[in-house]
Amino acid sequence: MTSEPRDPPQFYLTSPAPCPYLPGKEERKVFTHLVGRRAAHLNDALTHSGFRRSQTIAYRPACDQCKACVSVRIVCDEFHPGRTQRRILARNSDLAATIGPARADAEQFALFRAYLDSRHSDGGMADMAMLDYAMMIEDSHVDSRLVVYRRNAESGPGPLLGVCLTDVLEDGLSMVYSFYVPDEPRRSLGAYMILEHIERARALGLPHLYLGYWVAGSKKMGYKAQYLPQERLGSEGWKRVD
Repeated sequence: MTSEPRDPPQFYLTSPAPCPYLPGKEERKVFTHLVGRRAAHLNDALTHSGFRRSQTIAYRPACDQCKACVSVRIVCDEFHPGRTQRRILARNSDLAATIGPARADAEQFALFRAYLDSRHSDGGMADMAMLDYAMMIEDSHVDSRLVVYRRNAESGPGPLLGVCLTDVLEDGLSMVYSFYVPDEPRRSLGAYMILEHIERARALGLPHLYLGYWVAGSKKMGYKAQYLPQERLGSEGWKRVD
């Protein structure tokens, strides 16, 4: 009987590229591959160290003169929604969330395209086709799930309003990528999905919800600071912020 080799993962460094968060800055990333039977364990360890997953790649910023990207995770058991967050929960009380395998379909892709065309028409994902979307959702060697949000209907599934690709870790959930209908801003669906994931993690007995990177001074990432208490990863480990 043979066992899988235990060679350590190989890490690579990207060339400098324009930073998507801070104008005038350049970014570099260190990355490795998440494949094989040890992928889930490696993904857990790397997430704890500030990495994020994209398909079978785990990556982390490795910029020469900038440390602005800070990994953030919410302390779910101690989180209590504020007034605005309670209003968001109330506005979306007509939604039903279901979790299932990470499988792509045409209905999701249509919503994904509408979201990109409205919010990120000039971004790096703007030209993604159905095959690209399917790879983003399904190309995973870790425990990945798809959380789907629909409006309640009296008979059969209601309209699709949002989707979140989520990894299940040993100590929490990690929101890998989410998208939603762009024409219902009053719902604040992006915030609602975070709030729903906090409750989902709590129900599963998982202490953390990983949100990726918070960048001080970036309007794109500023919303992550609203979910307290949270922990931010620094040079001395995870530090609590209330």
